[in-house]
Amino acid sequence: MDRNKQLRWGALALVGMLMSSGATFADSSKPPKIDDGATKVEDPFEDINRFTSGFNRIIRGAIIDPLVDGYQAVTPQFMQDAVGNAAANLNEPATAISSLLQGDTDNAEIATKRFFINSTIGLGGVNDEASEMGLESRQEDLGQSAGYHGTEAGPHLVLPLLGPTNSRDLMGDLLTAVASPLPLVGKIAQGTVEYSANQDEIKGLSDSALDPYVVERNAYEGRRTFLIGNGVSSEPETPQIDLADFK
Repeated sequence: MDRNKQLRWGALALVGMLMSSGATFADSSKPPKIDDGATKVEDPFEDINRFTSGFNRIIRGAIIDPLVDGYQAVTPQFMQDAVGNAAANLNEPATAISSLLQGDTDNAEIATKRFFINSTIGLGGVNDEASEMGLESRQEDLGQSAGYHGTEAGPHLVLPLLGPTNSRDLMGDLLTAVASPLPLVGKIAQGTVEYSANQDEIKGLSDSALDPYVVERNAYEGRRTFLIGNGVSSEPETPQIDLADFK
């Protein structure tokens, strides 16, 4: 591979890695109930993270939200659903591999079947025919696989324009991008669709929070912990609040 191709692939991997981190945050727009006080986060870069988070909220209000409003106004719901289905379908191969790395052969088989069914009779994924057949999606990624095997989340990070991530998830997304950019394209598109669907709820939480940065940080990290455990929490039962956030 010549130097120009290497540079193009490197740039593509970096962009995909960063944008997928933002898309993952959008997926936490409907997180599980999390005890805010129980969420433990390593945040050595809090000062710069807070600055970046504030910058992101300004850009969100000035640019992203108006664009989302316009998209919702001109795009019929069935088309929005089709975009979401097609984006989710691109993630199925990564889900299959990540599930295998966790020894979850059942979910790997389901993800593989979903991809072939939706890519064929589902017309490239725009129709979720697999769910109609009882094959429900549970998406996985390399960050979740690393967490399953005991890798700590590492320092919390907030990326300009793209939102929260952590060092473990960022590395997982980079490795995915090097292997193939398609899952990250799907993750980006899926995150956009989910933010569009939950925009009012997300904005309401940020507007009402005493400290929006802490809410967004804990929602992201709590959601990732929840996903790594496939919805099984190891925390003792405590008073809980609903968290919702952007990316």
